[in-house]
Amino acid sequence: MTLSKAALVQAIDRVALAMERDFGELNAADGALGDGDLGVTMTRGMRAISQMKDDLPDDLGMALMQCAQAFTKSSGSSYGTLMATGLLSAAKTLKGKTQFEVAQMSDLVAAARDKMQNRGKAELGGKTVLDSLDAVARATSGLDDKNAVAAAASDAVDQALEDFRDKPATIGRARIFAEKSIGLDDPGMLAMQRIVKAAAWR
Repeated sequence: MTLSKAALVQAIDRVALAMERDFGELNAADGALGDGDLGVTMTRGMRAISQMKDDLPDDLGMALMQCAQAFTKSSGSSYGTLMATGLLSAAKTLKGKTQFEVAQMSDLVAAARDKMQNRGKAELGGKTVLDSLDAVARATSGLDDKNAVAAAASDAVDQALEDFRDKPATIGRARIFAEKSIGLDDPGMLAMQRIVKAAAWR
């Protein structure tokens, strides 16, 4: 099963709406363990992408590169930088392609995870967005049906939040709060949950 630019544009619309909807919640979650501006970062980034989505090229690699550039220009935050890094990773893989094989999703997410890990100098298991992406990559491995991939990815981000909620943060600004972070969702993981579920229409 393949997806094209039309599917990308539809996903952009859904994610943009989700970020507007969850603006306050993401800021609040980030405020408990960070700067309190994650909602700002995500809404600004998605607004920037939404403004140019109708002019995106059919080449999926070029389209994702332009999305990454738009997100970067909208925000200089660390999470914004990681998001752009993940998008650029996918852009490199899909360069020159107008169709995306759903069966590639696991590899695409895993590659983005690795690039983001290298950029952020974090480790898996640290209660970060990397753990959400790792869960998605593992859950979607071997799947080639759009609905199956969407369901698996959606369930994976939910489970990742649950699995790490009662663990302390050990990476980034949140590690400063150490024990206080136990019982709280990592803001980056929460944002990725909302992104994945919106993109997957779940």
